[in-house]
Amino acid sequence: MPEADSELVMFLHALSRILGWAYFLSWSASFYPQAFNNYRRKSTLGLAVDFPTLNILGFTCYAINTATFMYSPTIRSQYAYRHPTAPENTVQFNDFLFAAHGAFMCVVLYSQFYTWIWGFKVGARQKASKGALGIFWGCVLAILVTVFLAQAAGKDSGYDPSSWAWIDVIYALGYVKLITVVVKYIPQAWVNFKRKSTDGWSIYPMLLDFAGGWLSLAQLVLDSSLQNDWSGITGNPVKFGLGNITIVFDIVFFVQHYILYKHSAKSADEEEEWNDEREGLLT
Repeated sequence: MPEADSELVMFLHALSRILGWAYFLSWSASFYPQAFNNYRRKSTLGLAVDFPTLNILGFTCYAINTATFMYSPTIRSQYAYRHPTAPENTVQFNDFLFAAHGAFMCVVLYSQFYTWIWGFKVGARQKASKGALGIFWGCVLAILVTVFLAQAAGKDSGYDPSSWAWIDVIYALGYVKLITVVVKYIPQAWVNFKRKSTDGWSIYPMLLDFAGGWLSLAQLVLDSSLQNDWSGITGNPVKFGLGNITIVFDIVFFVQHYILYKHSAKSADEEEEWNDEREGLLT
């Protein structure tokens, strides 16, 4: 019987790794369709620039978050202190690789809005909104405040896990990732709604996102069950939040693309030209 239990545990650990790499491949692949679509069209029309703007900050923060949970002795020991029943955090190498790859691809996608780099057609109104920039710099400020609190927390300066500590800074980076995930989808959903069209914007990243979201949540639940402690989920709120938020917004985009705006009246290029002519008449 113990042998059977041991084989089952080995199988579940192997299944966890498979789920992890499956979600990594699915979510990582989701960065390419839009970038290739822009390259094919030589245009970024139809894509809200707020999306890659916030994504750069979010994925950079997430890469640092996952890297420290995996490789920093200080962060790992502080996590163990705060989660005595399950001292090993549930961050996996595929989480870090996904975040690092995502940060790189977000920079590539954002660079496509610069005509002098790619030569693509960029709309006159395709500039980051004040709201997105406000959230961007607000998140940066929140991280700096958390760093200050950790450094000012007694003589140990961030190394006492019972007070403000460096792990709180790492958690702050993770929460910034969650905030950007929530916010980054809203401008694109709004752009689709205002245009009554999804032309120029690729649905394929959302399909891959949707699959990756379920795979990520499945791995997190499985890892927590293997530890016999569900605090592994609350101890990794970023991964848990990413999966759920992604799935919810993907459903919104599916409804827009396949139901509401299945037959768009204008292409993204035609609409941009029409808007330019209208603005010329109004000035």
